[in-house]
Amino acid sequence: MHEVSVVSSLVDATIDELSKYKVLKVNSVTAVIGDLTNLGEEQMTFAYEIVTRGTILEGSEFIIEHEPIMLSCKVCGFEGPAKILTDPDFSSHSVPVLACPECGGPVKVVKGQTCAIKCMDIEEEE
Repeated sequence: MHEVSVVSSLVDATIDELSKYKVLKVNSVTAVIGDLTNLGEEQMTFAYEIVTRGTILEGSEFIIEHEPIMLSCKVCGFEGPAKILTDPDFSSHSVPVLACPECGGPVKVVKGQTCAIKCMDIEEEE
């Protein structure tokens, strides 16, 4: 479950940033998680709850925004979403095709790999 180590790193970085301000309370933390990271939302939310205990982040809401996989084709110039293969027997699993959906050529992943804190809703001392 690599979500715990990822969330721990995000929490550490967030606490470090918050130490620069006179924060009374953190209401929420919003993270952007790319679909290509294969990080589970439920696992991340659970890990956040555990990892933030005893910190300024305890009790804050952890909001996850998904970043879809976007590709850019080096051959035909296609820019857009990746084709996703799904198996009806395993509805929770899908596999992105990292080839151009138009011509089958090589692609550059433009979006979908992000794992970062986007923003925080905090209450500061006046």
